[in-house]
Amino acid sequence: MSDPDFKFTRQELQELHDQFREFKHGLNNTLAVIMALAELAQRNPAHYEKLGSAILARGPQVVEQLNSFQNAIAAKLKPQPDAETPVETTAA
Repeated sequence: MSDPDFKFTRQELQELHDQFREFKHGLNNTLAVIMALAELAQRNPAHYEKLGSAILARGPQVVEQLNSFQNAIAAKLKPQPDAETPVETTAA
């Protein structure tokens, strides 16, 4: 089903793509740190505190990035008033 009011410019799509790429990169880095610390903690229990700290510090950052990306997409999906359409007025 097609929505004639839905318009997406190439630039807007590129901006969302760039934002997604940045989010994906940040998430990958966060998971790599958590996985490395989890492996270290298995070998040496002294690293469990570092693992817990990393999860507590980086978890909210990931959630914030997800929310930001979701909000950017939602903003693009909301119907926008067409600037080229003249507003009808009635004479009183």
